[in-house]
Amino acid sequence: MPDHSKERDQAEARFKKAQKAAHDAKEARAAYESEARAVREKTARLRALRLAKEAADAAAAGASKKPAAAKTTPPIRSAD
Repeated sequence: MPDHSKERDQAEARFKKAQKAAHDAKEARAAYESEARAVREKTARLRALRLAKEAADAAAAGASKKPAAAKTTPPIRSAD
């Protein structure tokens, strides 16, 4: 009987170790996903701010100077 108890204790220790590893992995994944979500949200916020600033700058630049004439490229002459 003592061997059975020792084997059982070892099996329980392995089981607890495996459960702890699974729990730690689950927590690590949750932390990783939370950080990734925060980065995506911050990136979206900063992108929106940048686009709004660019639009405001373009509007201010457009209002302060006259419209530029449409540029055309000269026709390509053949090498006859």
